[in-house]
Amino acid sequence: MTAKKILLIVILGALVFGFFTFDLGQYFDLGYFKSQQAAVDAYYEAHPSKTLVIFFCVYVAVTGLSLPGAALMTLIGGAMFGLLWGTVIVSFASTIGATLAFLISRFLLRDVVQRKFQDRLKSINEGIQKDGAFYLFALRLVPAFPFFVINLVMGLTPMRAMTFFFVSQVGMLAGTIVYVNAGTQIARVDSLAGILSPGLIGSFVLLGVFPLIAKIAVEFMRARRTLQRYAKPRTFDCNVVVIGAGSAGLVAAYIAAAVKAKVALVEKHKMGGDCLNTGCVPSKTLLRSAKFIARARRAEQLGLKAVQAEFDFAGVMERVQRVIKTIEPHDSVERYRKLGVECIQGEAKIRSPYRVEINGKTLTTCSIVIATGAEPLVPPIGGLRDVGFLTSDNVWELRSLPKRLVVLGGGPLGCELTQAFARLGSQVTQVEMAPQILIREDPEFSSMITQCFRNEGIDLRVNHQAKECRIKNGQKVLICEHQGEDVSIEFDELLVAVGRRANTRGFGLEELGIGTNAQGTLEVNEYLQTVYPNIYACGDVVGPFQFTHVAAHQAWYAAINALFGGLKKFRVDYSVIPWATFTDPEVARVGINEQEAKQRGIAYEISTFGIDDLDRAIADEEAHGLIKVLTVPGKDKILGATIAGDHAGDLIAEFVTAMRHRIGLNKILRTIHVYPTLAEANKYVAGEWRRQHAPKGLLRWIERYHAWRRR
Repeated sequence: MTAKKILLIVILGALVFGFFTFDLGQYFDLGYFKSQQAAVDAYYEAHPSKTLVIFFCVYVAVTGLSLPGAALMTLIGGAMFGLLWGTVIVSFASTIGATLAFLISRFLLRDVVQRKFQDRLKSINEGIQKDGAFYLFALRLVPAFPFFVINLVMGLTPMRAMTFFFVSQVGMLAGTIVYVNAGTQIARVDSLAGILSPGLIGSFVLLGVFPLIAKIAVEFMRARRTLQRYAKPRTFDCNVVVIGAGSAGLVAAYIAAAVKAKVALVEKHKMGGDCLNTGCVPSKTLLRSAKFIARARRAEQLGLKAVQAEFDFAGVMERVQRVIKTIEPHDSVERYRKLGVECIQGEAKIRSPYRVEINGKTLTTCSIVIATGAEPLVPPIGGLRDVGFLTSDNVWELRSLPKRLVVLGGGPLGCELTQAFARLGSQVTQVEMAPQILIREDPEFSSMITQCFRNEGIDLRVNHQAKECRIKNGQKVLICEHQGEDVSIEFDELLVAVGRRANTRGFGLEELGIGTNAQGTLEVNEYLQTVYPNIYACGDVVGPFQFTHVAAHQAWYAAINALFGGLKKFRVDYSVIPWATFTDPEVARVGINEQEAKQRGIAYEISTFGIDDLDRAIADEEAHGLIKVLTVPGKDKILGATIAGDHAGDLIAEFVTAMRHRIGLNKILRTIHVYPTLAEANKYVAGEWRRQHAPKGLLRWIERYHAWRRR
């Protein structure tokens, strides 16, 4: 804490201490004022300017220090100065005092509060930045909310001081007039309870309801203004048109059909989108085959003399296609038509917020849900297109194993495919510009995967910035910059896996003026609405998490808001988002990790358990990995968990459930886990937390008790 803050705390403490020690509150009593009113009036007649200044300063001080008495002083202002001048004086004094309290709170407390509760306050901060003036105005109209609390709480938010001042000035004016007017009749008032009568409180509540009604009206007018240049059909073909039949689009269409809405689902390529056809399903299928081959090479660890896995790469890739074909019916046109969804093959073009054109035919619709997904991001590397490259879209077309493969990218997909192709027999070089692969994970987890990759013969190049592709002497070469020097890497195939780019072009968004943000995804609000109130978006085209399970999660909100938003809208909830990287060992996470906690200034404690000490892992010859849990200091509340090990993607579910339903480590510890299973590791890490927080003083007394019993 700085010297200025300490000094201010001392001064404020002294003033408040003096107020209560010398019982100055006795002078802020209606009976006392009425007994002295004649003397006060006489002093005011003799010294009008001096009286006004003293009253103004005392009012500012009382309000700025959040002391009791502001309501009485408002009445006194009416009694002394009349309705007009009393309103002017009290209005400015109360606003200046409130702003002073606002600034004191901000100076002393905001940084600490924002740092400690950063995650919880994120949505509140965003709401204040967007509609803070409205919220403050509504609160100022309702005296049921103590004004001194509003002053202090608003000081903890990002609201600008000038905004606070002017909104408070206007918002408190109605109440000030009512109180000052009551003060002009102070001779008839026996107590403050007479002012705060049910009738008066009711009138204030009505004043408070007014801005809420006004907000609804403003939103209605804003929506009407946005949509007014588009002709609204008298009747509609659909309640909702969903564009894109990937994970998000399928779920949105399913939900709409389940609540008996008329829904059309448009897909220009294949049902199931990237997840089924080029993403999750094929990659995990390939990983399974590669993992089986790797296990066969470790047969001696299981007491077997030798196991030889003979395979044909083309056969492995055909298995990938077979698995896709097996799962296809889950996402098929036939299934969704049976559910009541009108499935349309073709390219959609949004002509207006009410009209979507598909294959030359126009559908009218009440709402639109955009779920167009994303595509592989191809970086602007010179010569890349000349030498040719693979992405997650077309790598599944390979039928000959690349002898030398360069994988560009050290994220989850890059790491998964790096390990898979290496285990299938390719000489793989993985190139990553960052200092480590899996840059979002804590260093010990990245190091674990790094060591595993190097043990398997993968040439891992971190801190390598890809610059250019060339053909030298008939060989394809990738030029990278490393520590200021150029490094050449020869390859037969190059796989680009550096991320994904949202599909936002080609279906009418540009013409409608629906924009994108800095990440290239569609701009939506907390309800997943675009600038048009009846056009929603979900999935990879929106972000911020490009995972299949998050796309499905968003789709519920988009579909429900699109269908029932006129009655009730729901803010999308990103509070507990898990994910996993399916390398071997797998790395799974939910919540924050240590490096994020440090970046955000969040206090934490760490509990860890090494899976190498777990009975089932030892029996399975998978005795490697780590569970790391972050908790609130001194409490068992989980801030985040990371697991590296066999089936980590499955094991993380217990922590996801715990965080979502606010279950602490103590309850996980008291939950029976089957022995011997990998899931016991979650219980053991909870036991580590309990051991660190054992009541040492109580245990010493218990030890003495047992010693006494033995006598």
